Amino acid sequence: QVQLVESGGGLVQPGGSLRLSCAASGFSSDDYGIGWFRQAPGKEREAVSCISSSSVGINWYDGSVRGRFSVRRDNHLNTVYLQMNSLKPEDSGIYYCARVMSGRACERSHWSRLSQYDTWGQGTQVTVSS
Repeated sequence: QVQLVESGGGLVQPGGSLRLSCAASGFSSDDYGIGWFRQAPGKEREAVSCISSSSVGINWYDGSVRGRFSVRRDNHLNTVYLQMNSLKPEDSGIYYCARVMSGRACERSHWSRLSQYDTWGQGTQVTVSS
């Protein structure tokens, strides 16, 4: 069964850090690009980042998180991580990971489109507040 499970969310103060995990099962995560998205209450789900497979080696970040967030893989654990630093209240929301439908690459032109992903995790809550 193809599945993605996020973990690592929580409550953190502004300026703090969190590391989210996206554990894959039922497939090799390095055979696919993996995207990260977030959704705040009353807002649409938005793209945060996408990591291509190791063989492609191209990652993308939304402008709102570039320089603060970073994404990486641990292929031995079949897990993708989203390291979030210098967190702001506007980073709060439910964070989801998802598998790129087309395979290994996160494409520049459409990595941020929800329609490009075929498998989603259940999400993990991130709250940035003092």
